[in-house]
Amino acid sequence: MSITSGLRGPHLTRRLLQLYAGLALYGASAALLVRGGLGLEPWGVLHQGLAELTGLTMGVVSIIVGAVVLLLWIPIRQRPGLGTVSNVFVVGIAMDAALALVPEGHGLGVRIPLLIAGIVLNGVATGLYIAARFGPGPRDGLMTGLHRLTGRSVRLVRTGIEVAVVVTGFVLGGSVGIGTVAYALAIGPLAQLFLRVFAIPAADNGSTAVATGSPEQAILRR
Repeated sequence: MSITSGLRGPHLTRRLLQLYAGLALYGASAALLVRGGLGLEPWGVLHQGLAELTGLTMGVVSIIVGAVVLLLWIPIRQRPGLGTVSNVFVVGIAMDAALALVPEGHGLGVRIPLLIAGIVLNGVATGLYIAARFGPGPRDGLMTGLHRLTGRSVRLVRTGIEVAVVVTGFVLGGSVGIGTVAYALAIGPLAQLFLRVFAIPAADNGSTAVATGSPEQAILRR
């Protein structure tokens, strides 16, 4: 897969809209989890910890981490798509924009709805951008690449990476809490649901299908 592969077909406009709407919503949903203050998704814990350490915004840290992870694709021979490269930048920019607009939640009456909204919208975002079929995000591609190279299950590889990410982020000052657990339990079923909702008919046979390959497995097989 090259960056420009997939830029054709009868559903190209819808796919592009889904890709960028999904990536922007992903960044916004991550910001809602931050403002909820009840715990972040695994990579968000790392981003917040690095932001505390460096003084950079979480969005900028997300972009830097995404770029570094993308470089790790080289030795494992993963090939990025348009969605992969777009993921690096759009998610971080959208996250910082949402953090600038959404105030911090005070009290459980505000924090719990922010947490729920962040998790649900993250599931919607995942369904949108994965179903667009422009390639996995840098982190998902790293997981599937390591799965292919090591022969270990996607579940095991993903769990190992995310445990390392959460522990590192927590040591650096990232937020781990009930929201982290709730996200881990809910995101698989939510992503699976919205992958089906936003599935686009494949160009070859008219059937509905999500991205070819296994990026969705990296998200759903938790």
